[in-house]
Amino acid sequence: MTHLSLGLGDRDQVRTSLGGSIPAGSLVVITGGTGTGKSVWTSRLAYGFLSEGHDVGMVSTEMPARSYIDQMASLSYDVVDALLEDRLRYFHAPTHQDRSLIRPLVRPGPHWDGDVVCVDAFSALLTADPDLVHAFDAGEAAAVTRRVLARLATARSDGTVLLVTVHPDAVPEAVYRTITSAADVYFELQTAEVGQSLRRSLVVRRFLEMPEPVDDTVGFSVEQGRGIVIESRTIA
Repeated sequence: MTHLSLGLGDRDQVRTSLGGSIPAGSLVVITGGTGTGKSVWTSRLAYGFLSEGHDVGMVSTEMPARSYIDQMASLSYDVVDALLEDRLRYFHAPTHQDRSLIRPLVRPGPHWDGDVVCVDAFSALLTADPDLVHAFDAGEAAAVTRRVLARLATARSDGTVLLVTVHPDAVPEAVYRTITSAADVYFELQTAEVGQSLRRSLVVRRFLEMPEPVDDTVGFSVEQGRGIVIESRTIA
């Protein structure tokens, strides 16, 4: 099986902690509440893939391209060259407009012309799509989500890795369970107050076809100018 390296082995411990690489064709799901680090982890993984020569499509509900470039630069994940060379294709998907968001995602397009597609946040796309909202209200949340995931599975059948982020409180419970159950790789981000500090961790809930041993829980912080910094590791 082909694997895509997480990269940056001489910079941080992410690659070591998470088994070195992600199997091609995987559905990678990152879940967590507000402020747990979903976007930062998506940024780190995307930047690592780019550093290994992979092309990445980024679909974001969070910010326009200029803001994304600035945010990445603040973490020392400089993506300007990758954008100029068309190795990174960035698409802003604002959710305040009354239009379909899922149909453009599942259809062939330039966002699929690479090795990795990242969607941040997938939960926002689902809940802002008027067609899906009607189905959710009709009690068809799980069935509709399964159909969307099936379309996405077809889109990544050529070996493309699909990485999506999901806020657990932003979607119906049935949608959340359906997405996480379908994941080949499932990371859950957690935070806990310890004294006066906030501790962050990434919990590996599922990792199919792992190439190397994967830590079950990865403590981390986010630092300006450094990005993700691994603080402690527990070997599975």
